[in-house]
Formats: sequence, structure tokens, C-alpha cells
Amino acid sequence: MRLTTKGRYAVTAMLDLALHQSEGPVSLADVSRRQEISLSYLEQLFARLRRGGLVASVRGPGGGYRLGRASADIHVAQIIDAVNEIHDPTSPGPAPVAVQQEALTQALWDELSHQIHDFLSAITLAELVRRGDVQRISRRQDDRDTRLRAGGDISVTALA
Repeated sequence: MRLTTKGRYAVTAMLDLALHQSEGPVSLADVSRRQEISLSYLEQLFARLRRGGLVASVRGPGGGYRLGRASADIHVAQIIDAVNEIHDPTSPGPAPVAVQQEALTQALWDELSHQIHDFLSAITLAELVRRGDVQRISRRQDDRDTRLRAGGDISVTALA
């Protein structure tokens, strides 16, 4: 498993979706504003998440995205797997020198990758939503978002 920025942003966006699912479909613009992730980047991520069945789009006024299944049935590893490209070293074309030669420590990195995948496979969005630190941060983000939408001043002390 590769831990990438793409995967981190996808997990963050999915967690935001899970936190706000009771409000109905969530727009990517809202996720973008709350999580400070580019809207165009989120659109790319959500296209992959939709293909993976993790989210569903809702068209029309008040549309947006909702979770594709219950948050208790979505594991963090599934989100990361859905957005990361899988590199196939047997595919045609030149491979980097590092891929051509087996590294002395390859077995170590493979084992670590499996351990990370197993760890993240045991964590669901529902579990993350219930965490106190996640709830606290989400409330601060929602407060900041409300002030931004109202055109209010966002100062450092207001976010503390």
C-alpha cells in the first residue's frame, strides 16, 4: 500500500462526507472549503471513489455526494485503494532502474506495506466519526465555514 497525498485527501474528504451525511447530499464545494482541498482535485478523487462504489452522486438542485454504503462498511484502506493507481511492473514499457533490480530490503518494505494495509483495513469511517478529536475539529471547521459564508472576519483567535 502506498500512502500518498491523494489517499490522505481522499480519506479526509470521505470523513467530511460521513460527518455531514445527515444534512443530505454534500457538495464538493463545501468539502473543498472546509478541508481546503482544491475543488478540481476533489472532482478527480470523487470520480475514482464513485467508480469504486464508495460514493454516489445526487444530481439536481441540492445535489452533491453521499456515501455509497454505510460508514461502518467503508474501511480507510478501501478509500486509499480506490484512488491510488496500481503500478504493474509487468506492464509494457521501460521500468525505472529501481524497479528493474530487486532491492535488498524489498521484503521488509513489502511486509510493512501489508501491515499498514491490515491496520487501515480495520478502521471504518464510522469509527473515525465517533472519535472525540474528529468531532472537535469538525465543529471548528463548520464554525469557520459558517463565518466565511457570512462574510465574517476569520482571525487566528477565532479558530482557536
